[in-house]
Amino acid sequence: MASNTAAKKWPVQDAKAHFGELLEASLTEGPQIVTRRGVDAAVLVPVDQWRRLEQAARPTLKDLLLAESPRIEIPVPPRRGWHRRAPTALE
Repeated sequence: MASNTAAKKWPVQDAKAHFGELLEASLTEGPQIVTRRGVDAAVLVPVDQWRRLEQAARPTLKDLLLAESPRIEIPVPPRRGWHRRAPTALE
């Protein structure tokens, strides 16, 4: 489980050279940040934590149905040009 300390930052060169150490630190100390040219680029987290985050990000069917706005716009063709046929008589 992640500790309360700040995540350690690893320059990409150090992350490559010491990947085993980076992996072990992510498992024992929590998320580890990889930087590229001093800018945060990626985070290595234990897979169980990743799965929890991924599951939490997915909306439930209930959330989707109760949402105020649609998640996507479904194109509806214009109705002009459509004509109803008269019903046929039953014998």
